[in-house]
Amino acid sequence: MGLPRETPQSILSGIRHLAWPLLFLSSGLILWFGFKYQKPVIAFNLSYAWIIGWLLLLERTIPFRRKWRKSDGQLGPDLGHTILTKSLVQLLIISTLGLGFVQPPSTTLLSTSPTWIQVVFGLVVSEFALYWTHRLAHEWPLIWRFHSVHHSVKRLWIVNTGRFHFVDSLLSVLAGILVLFALGVSMDAIIWVSAITAYIGILTHCNADLQCGWWNYVFNTPNLHRWHHSTDSLISNKNYGENLMCWDMLFGTYLHRPCENVAEIGISERMPATFTEQLIVPFIWTRYQSTKVT
Repeated sequence: MGLPRETPQSILSGIRHLAWPLLFLSSGLILWFGFKYQKPVIAFNLSYAWIIGWLLLLERTIPFRRKWRKSDGQLGPDLGHTILTKSLVQLLIISTLGLGFVQPPSTTLLSTSPTWIQVVFGLVVSEFALYWTHRLAHEWPLIWRFHSVHHSVKRLWIVNTGRFHFVDSLLSVLAGILVLFALGVSMDAIIWVSAITAYIGILTHCNADLQCGWWNYVFNTPNLHRWHHSTDSLISNKNYGENLMCWDMLFGTYLHRPCENVAEIGISERMPATFTEQLIVPFIWTRYQSTKVT
């Protein structure tokens, strides 16, 4: 299923330029209705399914790279990491917060501010923690062992959005959430920040040829994030932002090459092919890397 082959280029161009903001904003609208009718958890799941459905269609209709549509033999591990680590961590936090099982320590001036102010403030401040957690995962070899599981893919598509070792995933999620709790951000704002992180995460990893224009200077987008997956460490050690690019710009790690496309993606180290071995390999990293390939 997809668009007819004779679809005018003007229409395809319009889709490429409008798809990212429309999916991002429409998902937020679904979540807004969820808050309005006091069903934020249900609304989040519906909004996430909404993005998945459209991205699957776009990946088939306007793929960024056609060879990325071919199997790399990693569907099982991708799903394993997604289901058993990333999705469970995100779903647990969003569901727990949404159902009111966890409450902030006290009411603060920030928590009584309008929700949209808290969300904007929360995104910027939590991004600082996410930025440095992500950057350390690249620059500190001990954490890179876990983060390399995510970077070991040879293609990007929505299924490997959640391909994170559970240790890596916990570190990044806790870094962002704990900052929000420490600042006394309200539960509603924390749910919004967590949901936005999920939306942007799946959008950045899609294999759809989306042109994000000026959004590239505010949010993390597929145009930026593909460079972060480059096999060239001088390029991949850029664009650490999870949601926003403000800290990359401030600390000199922002990279945007609108007239170029990333070549190959992946890592220089060895990575086992199976899900179980990928869970184990960070704990035996030195030995595994030194073992001769037979």
